[in-house]
Amino acid sequence: MASRMKERYLQEIAPALMQKFNYTTVMQVPKIEKIVINMGVGDAVQNSKVLDSAVSDLQLIAGQKPVITRAKKSIAGFKLRENMPIGVKVTLRGERMYFFLDKLLNVTLPRVRDFRGVSNKAFDGRGNYTLGLKEQLIFPEIEYDKVDKVRGMDIVIVTTAKTDEESRELLTQMGMPFVK
Repeated sequence: MASRMKERYLQEIAPALMQKFNYTTVMQVPKIEKIVINMGVGDAVQNSKVLDSAVSDLQLIAGQKPVITRAKKSIAGFKLRENMPIGVKVTLRGERMYFFLDKLLNVTLPRVRDFRGVSNKAFDGRGNYTLGLKEQLIFPEIEYDKVDKVRGMDIVIVTTAKTDEESRELLTQMGMPFVK
């Protein structure tokens, strides 16, 4: 079953973008390549059990098993040794990516307190967009009573767009609630 997000992209969004930016072929139309969700768990340095709950939270949110990221080098000030586990991340592509995006835009973001829209400035200059969330509780899959600690996460949406303008247009069409 194809997600409604993907169908909408193919039927409405791609043709609209072709018109706006005068592309000659469909292959030039920017599309979403992958979504990476990253959760830094700094507390894992003192207590490695914290990591397990982060893994299970992220697995519920993304619908696939996250990988554990490790420290690249030792930093004495943070009591950090090389190769210590300090975070979890998930890369979503294809159908799962569209399902996640659909859920993020239509269910999750509207649940954020005092939500006015996401920042326009979080593009990296090469057409990718990064979104930071302060807590994992806004996802419907997370049960409030089972949460041991509020953790934030970064969600990076990688697109094939060459410029920020193209990428912004793509995400706006997809339904990304940018601040007016």
